[in-house]
Amino acid sequence: MRPRPKDAAGRWPRLPRRSARLRLTVLFGGLFLVSGVILLAVTYLLVDQATGPGNNSVPAQLTISPTGSAARGQIAVPAGSGSPQQIAAAQAAAVGRVVRAVLRELLMQSPIALAIVTVAAVALGWVAAGRILRPLAAMTTAARRISASNLNQRLSLQGPDDELKALGDTLDDLFARLESAFDAQRHFVANASHELRTPLTRERAMLQVALDDPETTSAMWRDIAAEVLASNGEQETLLEALLTLASSEGGLDQRERVDLAAVTSEALLARRPEAGRLGLRVNSIARPAALDGDPLLIERLAANLIDNAARHNIPGGTIEVITGWRNGSGFLSVANTGPVISPGEIVRLFQPFQRLHPRNTQGHGLGLSIVRAIATAHGAAIEAHAPPGGGLAVTITFPSPAPADPAGLAQPVVARP
Repeated sequence: MRPRPKDAAGRWPRLPRRSARLRLTVLFGGLFLVSGVILLAVTYLLVDQATGPGNNSVPAQLTISPTGSAARGQIAVPAGSGSPQQIAAAQAAAVGRVVRAVLRELLMQSPIALAIVTVAAVALGWVAAGRILRPLAAMTTAARRISASNLNQRLSLQGPDDELKALGDTLDDLFARLESAFDAQRHFVANASHELRTPLTRERAMLQVALDDPETTSAMWRDIAAEVLASNGEQETLLEALLTLASSEGGLDQRERVDLAAVTSEALLARRPEAGRLGLRVNSIARPAALDGDPLLIERLAANLIDNAARHNIPGGTIEVITGWRNGSGFLSVANTGPVISPGEIVRLFQPFQRLHPRNTQGHGLGLSIVRAIATAHGAAIEAHAPPGGGLAVTITFPSPAPADPAGLAQPVVARP
């Protein structure tokens, strides 16, 4: 085999890129060539079988002229050539020669015709493959144009409702979700940086004022130290909430059997002193509800719901906490009295750093967003509604296999402070 010649620069010539269009063209041409060869072979066999030695029929286009003068489409047999048997033998020999000549001509001319038609089929296949792949080329160009800074652009593929149109619509949906995720991330980073920077700025200002004032006493320093410690506690709470939010949004690495009633009761017990200090009445009904999940995240979900119900309540209000089994799934329901909430505000409250009243400095606006992230990680559904009299009622329904007798595992426990 002779090596490929080099070009003027001394480099080996590169083969054409094996694009999808080239592969489709080769596939179309190869299929046509194979089909043509099979068609010619079948035609040759049929003709050979129809005109073989075992078939004495004369083709309709060939007739015998006993006069010795043959017109077009006739075989000349000399007059007076002998007996009828001799005439029949001459007739058969003449037909055999004509058939062999036709078959030989077929074998000689067919490959040439097949080659010409194959070249035409390859050219048409190249054009057809280009037309078929044109939407893919448009989608590739548009997708390369779209980046993190212009995710608002869409492919908007036009054409028949086929697989390529479905692919374009799917990519548009993907870009829409990416745009929403990027916007949420930017909003989250901006709010998180603001929440983290604010206490640091306040601490720096207090310390700077105390350092610049020569009359600062030890008592004043103690007051400033207490405020800085309180601010550090708020930052620690915020960082812990951010870490919980990030870990829950990352999904669950492993699951274990969790009793929702036990976890919720522990979280409620730890918060009873705060509820008593605020003068709130707590009603709890704890029915066993087994589910598969992360115990720490489930505990944080229950704690955040209870903290939110206590923080956004009214003096002398109530908090109702219920766990149990319903329609084959474990659920946790936390309802509280409080200010009237517009139904349109409920969805916003489950977003990070969103408060019912922007001027409210209680909390960081992460409680319900952490609840939403933990519920999503566990595949749970969230139902939230605002009663007309005020407050908020949130129900988290977890997917879990139903126990044999969930109602008989334990009697409901009704607790009051």
